[in-house]
Amino acid sequence: MLKVSRQPSGEPEIFHSIQGEGVSAGTPTVFLRLATCNLACTWCDTRYTWDWRNFDYADGVVEMDLDEVERRVRAFDRPRLVITGGEPLLQQAVLAPLVASLAGQGFYCEVETNGTIVPSPEMIEGIAQWNVSPKLENSGNITRAREVPDALSAFGHMDTAYFKFVVAAPPDVDEVAAIVAKHGLASERIMLMPEGVTAEAMRERGKWVAEACVERGFSFSPRLHILLWGDERGR
Repeated sequence: MLKVSRQPSGEPEIFHSIQGEGVSAGTPTVFLRLATCNLACTWCDTRYTWDWRNFDYADGVVEMDLDEVERRVRAFDRPRLVITGGEPLLQQAVLAPLVASLAGQGFYCEVETNGTIVPSPEMIEGIAQWNVSPKLENSGNITRAREVPDALSAFGHMDTAYFKFVVAAPPDVDEVAAIVAKHGLASERIMLMPEGVTAEAMRERGKWVAEACVERGFSFSPRLHILLWGDERGR
């Protein structure tokens, strides 16, 4: 059974929108949001998927069999899926058969991960794109929890992996550059994304983030869903 995030309506958080971030930004996509996470970012905008001190697990999580998840994903008639969270790779043993089934039907499957868990061979086989978002000191997580060399190395050797860093202040860019150098990540697959859950914050931070991208040779990631709809769930 998959632990899927539950929307306020009680329905599982499986929805159709556009991808707002990363190299696929602007693409019509089906989203499957899974529950639970192994990190606790201070600025996380999906705390309801893991913060059981402030959210109720029974209200926030629904356990679903793979056939029902697949049925709901396919109902949108859109062969592109983003599996997000939470941290999806915490459930990769259960998730892999779903990915294999959908990939076998022509789905382009992406996973959004924090880059702390090495993906299994079964997951790698079915995933067309990895959107890896390693966390910085600004996340509030301790270094050994958020920076796992084996996992970063595994993703760094995949030409299907892109690295998106959430930056909140200019010094964060230096930290990104240090991680890129330390783990031998390819600069052309590095993206900087301004932290923020309002359009105003995205515009203000976006200015200096864009300048940093030009200076460092990184790419810029927007948050289109924030610019279009604000911090609204199911978008």
